Order: sequence, then structure tokens, then C-alpha cells
Amino acid sequence: MQLSAAPYEERLTAPRTWWLISFLVGVSMALVLLPFGTLPMLGGLAGGTAVAAVAASSYGSVRIRVVGDSLIAGEAKIPVAALGEAEVLDAEETRAWRTHKADPRAFMLLRAYIPTALRVEVTDPEDPTPYLYLSTREPERLAEALRAAKSA
Repeated sequence: MQLSAAPYEERLTAPRTWWLISFLVGVSMALVLLPFGTLPMLGGLAGGTAVAAVAASSYGSVRIRVVGDSLIAGEAKIPVAALGEAEVLDAEETRAWRTHKADPRAFMLLRAYIPTALRVEVTDPEDPTPYLYLSTREPERLAEALRAAKSA
């Protein structure tokens, strides 16, 4: 028996600039604690940087996966059979679907730093969610993985 990898897996990592911002948060904490001496200043640098880095890392740790007959997007696990057509969104359409075209009932795995997305209709009549909005750097590949999982 051969184990196969998931046909699609993506981690929505935070951009590199966020790590620089994490360091700058640490520098800010160091400056705030500078009047209390060198040790508190160094503690502020280390602690502020660490807290900001953990926040950036956790925000960017969300994964989208197609495994077997399921789409796993963050905490949500949706059977592929309950999904309809997938629409690849370019940068302009992505912006539109997360602003004025957005439906408040939709499931949105939104990361504003990712310029493209995939919009997938939900066809399950028991589910009030009209569609899934998934920020992804590879919307064509995700759509293909969903089609392949449906036909399997």
C-alpha cells in the first residue's frame, strides 16, 4: 500500500515584511523600557519581538487542503460533494468579493495580503452558506484539486 500526499496543500504564510514589523515592535518595547535600564530594555526587545512574531506566525499558519473527499480550510471541513463550481478570482475580483459583493453568510478564509482567491459555491440545501471565499496564492491549482476530488 502506497501513501499519497494530499492533492493540494497550502499554508497562507504572512509576508516577509511582517517579520520586520515584529522586530520593530520589539524595538518599540525596548525604547519604552529604556528609562528603566539596560536589562529591562533588552527584555522589552526580546519579549516584544517574540510576542509580535508569535502573532504573525499564528495568523499565517492557516492551511487549505484537499484530502480525499474533503476540503479543509482553516477550522472548516467540507465534503467536496457539497461544493459546486469553483471560480478563480483575479486581484480585482478578489477585492470586489471581499468588499461590496460579499455575502455576510459566506465562509471567508480571508488574508488581505494574498491578492488572489477562489470562490466556491455551496450546493448543500441544508447549509445556509452560499459560497466559500478562500484566499489562495494558487487558485487554479486549488480549483483543479477540487474538480479531481469530485470526480474521484
